[in-house]
Amino acid sequence: MAALARWCLRRRLLVVLLWLLALGGVGSAALVAGSSYANDYGIPGTDADRAYQLLHEGFPGLDGDSDTIVWHTGSGSVRAADVEQTMTRTLDRVAELPGVVSVTGPYDGPGSGMISEDGRTAYATVTFADAVEDLDPARAEAVVDTAGQARADGLQVELGGSAIALTQSSGGHLAEIVGVAVAAVVLFVAFGSLAASLLPIATALVSVGTAYAGITLLGHVMTVADFAPMLGTLIGLGVGIDYALFIVTRHRRGLKRGLSVTEAAENAVATTGRAVVFAGATVCIALLGMLILRLSFLNGVAIAAGLTVVLTVAASVTLLPALLSYIGPRALSRRERRRLARSGPQPELPTGFAARWSAFVERRPKLLGALALVVITLLALPTLGLRLGTSDQGNDPRSTTTRQAYDLLADGFGPGVNGPLTLVTEVDGAGDRLALDNLGTALRATEGVASVSPVTYNAGGDTARLAVVPESAPQSEATSDLVQRLRSDVLPRAEAGTTLDVHVGGVTAGYDDFARVIIGKLPLFVGVVIGLGCLLLLLAFRSVGIPLKAAAMNVAAVAASFGVVVAIFQWGWGSELLGLGSAGPIEPFLPVIMVSVLFGLSMDYQVFLVSRMYEEWLETGDNRRAVRVGLAETSRVINSAAVIMISVFLAFVLSGERIIAMFGIALAAAVALDAFVLRTLLVPALMHLLGRANWWLPRRLDALLPRLSIEPPECRAAHERLAAATDAAVADVLTGGAPAGDPLEESGRTEDALASAAPADEERQHDVRDTTG
Repeated sequence: MAALARWCLRRRLLVVLLWLLALGGVGSAALVAGSSYANDYGIPGTDADRAYQLLHEGFPGLDGDSDTIVWHTGSGSVRAADVEQTMTRTLDRVAELPGVVSVTGPYDGPGSGMISEDGRTAYATVTFADAVEDLDPARAEAVVDTAGQARADGLQVELGGSAIALTQSSGGHLAEIVGVAVAAVVLFVAFGSLAASLLPIATALVSVGTAYAGITLLGHVMTVADFAPMLGTLIGLGVGIDYALFIVTRHRRGLKRGLSVTEAAENAVATTGRAVVFAGATVCIALLGMLILRLSFLNGVAIAAGLTVVLTVAASVTLLPALLSYIGPRALSRRERRRLARSGPQPELPTGFAARWSAFVERRPKLLGALALVVITLLALPTLGLRLGTSDQGNDPRSTTTRQAYDLLADGFGPGVNGPLTLVTEVDGAGDRLALDNLGTALRATEGVASVSPVTYNAGGDTARLAVVPESAPQSEATSDLVQRLRSDVLPRAEAGTTLDVHVGGVTAGYDDFARVIIGKLPLFVGVVIGLGCLLLLLAFRSVGIPLKAAAMNVAAVAASFGVVVAIFQWGWGSELLGLGSAGPIEPFLPVIMVSVLFGLSMDYQVFLVSRMYEEWLETGDNRRAVRVGLAETSRVINSAAVIMISVFLAFVLSGERIIAMFGIALAAAVALDAFVLRTLLVPALMHLLGRANWWLPRRLDALLPRLSIEPPECRAAHERLAAATDAAVADVLTGGAPAGDPLEESGRTEDALASAAPADEERQHDVRDTTG
C-alpha cells in the first residue's frame, strides 16, 4: 500500500486525469448506448414460469404490456351519453397513438363486464406493442396526456399499470443532492477545513459517477434490475464518503504530528488504506454472495453493487492521496495550522466525550452490554412477522394516478381485479376441452374466487387460457393461499383422467414462486456470506473470538434493521406520513439484497474499530488498554462516518421509489444501530469481559493460516511475541481462572511501565491511554 501511495503522490496529475478520463469515457459511452434494464423475476422451472412460457408460445399477441384507463363519475352513470361520447372519443385517440396495439373499452361488445354494478366506474385496457422493459416512456406519457384531457367536473380519469408507472415523476436526483449536502456539512464540522471536507465528497462523486455509467452499460450484456443504479449510488456514496473520511482523518493526524504532506498521505494509505481495502473486500464478498443463488435477476444487482464498491475503494486509495497532496497543509483548519506553527508537532490525544465514554464502558461492561442486547432484541421482534409478497400499485402514495386507478378498480369491481391469476394449459382432444369447461364451474365454486373468464383457445387450438379474479387484493395473504389451493387441490382433481397440465401464472403466483425459491436458498446464502466474512477476519486478526463476535453482531444488526422495515412498510407505521404509500408485504428479493449489503457494511465499523484495538494489542499486550484506546480513538470518527452514512441513506427516501426507500431506511437503521449500539457499546463491553481470550488462536491453526494483515508490516512481528503468552493466558480465562485484565495482563502493563520510564515521557499530558476505567 505504501508503494501505491508513493506512486500516486509522485504522479498526482496523471492519477487525477486518469480518473476524470474514466468518468468521462464511461459516462459518454453510457449516454450513447442508453439504458437496458429488465425486472425479470421469472425462475425457470417454477409453475408461474411454465405458465408464462405457454402463454408466450401460444398467444404471442399478449407479449406487450397491458395498462388500464379508469374513469369514475361523481354522480350519474358512466353510461350517460355525454360521458360515453367523451370517453369513446378519448379511447379512439389513444388507439391511434404510436406503440399502442389495441384499446378494449366498455362500450364495445367484448367489454360489457368493464362497467361496475353501480354504473359509476368503468375501465378500458390499453395494450402496447412492447413489454414494459422495452417500452419508450414517451409513448406511455402520450397515453397519460391523451387520457388526462378527458378529465372534467364530475368525471375522474386515472391510469394504472406498469407502463404508466414509468411516467410518474420521482424525486429525480434530489436524494443524492440532499445526502451529499448533509455529508458536506458533517465533514466541515468534523474537520473545520473546507478543502478537507470537500475531498471525500469529490472522491465519492467521481467513483460513483463512473460506476453509475458502468452499470448502465452492464445492462446491455446481462439482466440488471432498474433499481440497480440507484442502489449502487446509495451504497457507493455511503461507503465512498466514509472510506475517504477515515483516510483523511489519518492524514490530518500525521500532519499534526509534524509529518510532511507527502509523508502523512503515504502513512494514511499504508495504514488506514489497508483497513479500507479490507472493509471494501468484505462488502464485495457479501454482495457477490448473491451469485450462489443462481438467479439472473440478483446476479445483475450483485455485480452492479460490487462494481460500485470496487471503484469507491480504488478511488479512496489512489485519487484521494493525489488530491491530498494538492491541498497540502490546508487539510488542517486555520486554527490547527496556527497552533502547529506556534507549538510545534503534538500527538492528537483522545479526549472529551470519546475518552470518557471509553472509560465508562470499561467500568460497566456487563450493564451496558445487557442494555444493548435489550435494545437490539426489541427492534428485531417485528422481523418474526416478516411476510414476503407482492407490493403493487395499491402501495403507491395516495396522490399518484396509479394508486387512484387501483383504488377505483378495487371499489368498483373488487380488489382482485387488480391482479387476476392466469391459468394456462396445453390441450389435446375433445376430452381436454370438456374438462376445461368443467374446470370453470369448479373454479367458480372455489373459496376465494370472485369470477372466472370463459376459456380462450389460441389459433391452433392446442393452448388454452382463462383468467381467475380473486376476491382479495394481489398483495393479500388470502390470494397467496388461493394460489396454493388451486395448485394442490382444485387443479389436480380437474386434471384427473385427462392430459391437461394446468399452470397458474400471474403477478401473485410469480412472486410467490420467487419468494419460495429464495427462502429455500436463504440458509445456504447466509451461511456462505457469514463463513467467508469470518474467514477474512480470522486471517486478518489472527483470532477465533473476533470473527465469532462479528458474525453475531452482524446478524443482530440485520435482524434489527429488518424489524424497522417491517414496522414501517409492512405494518404501515408512518409509511403514508413519509410519502411511501400504504402498508404491504416486503418484496421477495429484498431480504437477500439487504442481507448482502447490511452484512458487508456492518463489517466496516468492525474492521476500523478492532484494527485499532489490534494495533494497540500488538504494541502492548494489554487487552484492557487495547480496547480502551481503540474505542477512544475511533469512536469519534466512526460516529461522524455513521452520521454521514445515515444521512445519505435516509435522503434516498426522497427518491419516490418504494424499493429504494426500503433500502435507505433499512441501511440507515442498520448503520445507526451498528455504530451507536453495537460497535461502541456491545462489542467493547464483550471484549472487556473476555480479556485475552479475544486474541486467542491455536498455535497449530496459526501456523497453517496464510498471512493477511491489516496492520503495517512493522507491526506484524509483535504478533509472534504475544502468541505464546496468549495461548497460556486464555486457557485460564476459558476455565474460569484469573479474571480477565488482572494478573493475565501484568506482562503487558510491565512493558507499558518500562516504556513510560523515559524522562521525556514524564512530562507527557495525562490521557486515556494511561487511565484505566
